[in-house]
Amino acid sequence: MTVAFLSLADQVRELRPQLDEAMRRVLDSGWFLLGKELEAFEGEFATYVQAKHCAGVANGLDALHLALKACGIGPGDEVIVPSNTYIATWLAVSQVGAVPVPVEPVPGTCNLDAARIAAAITPRTRAVMPVHLYGQPCDLDAILAVTRPRGLRVIEDAAQCHGARWRGKRIGAHGDAVAWSFYPTKNLGALADGGAVTTDDAQLAERIRVLRNYGQRERYVCEVQGLNSRLEELQAAVLRVKLVRLDEWNARRTRLAARYLAELAGLPGLVLPTVAAGAEPVWHLFTVRHARRDALKAALLAAGVQTIVHYPIPPHRQQAYAGLGLVAGSLPVAEALHRDILSLPIGPHLADADAGLVIAAVREACNALAV
Repeated sequence: MTVAFLSLADQVRELRPQLDEAMRRVLDSGWFLLGKELEAFEGEFATYVQAKHCAGVANGLDALHLALKACGIGPGDEVIVPSNTYIATWLAVSQVGAVPVPVEPVPGTCNLDAARIAAAITPRTRAVMPVHLYGQPCDLDAILAVTRPRGLRVIEDAAQCHGARWRGKRIGAHGDAVAWSFYPTKNLGALADGGAVTTDDAQLAERIRVLRNYGQRERYVCEVQGLNSRLEELQAAVLRVKLVRLDEWNARRTRLAARYLAELAGLPGLVLPTVAAGAEPVWHLFTVRHARRDALKAALLAAGVQTIVHYPIPPHRQQAYAGLGLVAGSLPVAEALHRDILSLPIGPHLADADAGLVIAAVREACNALAV
């Protein structure tokens, strides 16, 4: 492979002395859960995303699940979700016993189309869960304009959007709660699974802290039926190190995206991503579209460029959600995206020379496929 999709080893090499010190600090402390490292990270991350509160949890799916549960959403409720997203968004809704109600995306940004939300609202609707997909913030102004007058909760899935801004404010507390993943490949990634929920609502944050620890505030005294979902001290310490570099790494992604947008423009059959007015993306992924996606992917692989499809099967076409009865063609925008989309390498450690190889390979492939 000439150009790997993402190199996590390069991230570790850049920060190895700081990571070693962070891990040594945790090991020497002898305290591995719900300790000082987590408390420090929660404060630092909340400040970074311009939220008042942060509760670290075990992973991104748990962050979504706990946010929904803390908002009182459960059996009999409906939650509006994007039709174009990773399945975790839907799974969290199902885990609390609610029903995911899909709404189609805006094709250019691939994010939830706020103009379609009102038509999907029923008397059972309790919340809307927008996903800031690929590092692109959703149109939160339009989403809040629909939801706030109706008293609906807004729980943002920001698993791919660490550091992004909507109209100058960081993604982190526009809605009632924001769920984060720190899976290793994320813009801010741990060395294993990790997650968090940020919010400006003190009571909501406290409910999540209780729910994440078996439903107890005091040891062995369970107030509610909770989960075991705690961000480990070791992972919190690692995230503290990486958080310091997040803006710099995001800036590298942004420069690469600008180069891709400039040098891949106008290629036959290639559709480039667009950025909504007011959004400052962090380019977790750089996704292009092509009607002959699989052929493009194969051509790039032959040229030594690794790509990934995010995602090959939309949630409503997964066997897990066959019970919803959403047959092929029922959500055509999402189905077209999942059929055509392809992610190019854009990690913060992608060398300029390697980006040049990607661009050359894409140009050659698109021109060849047009013949």
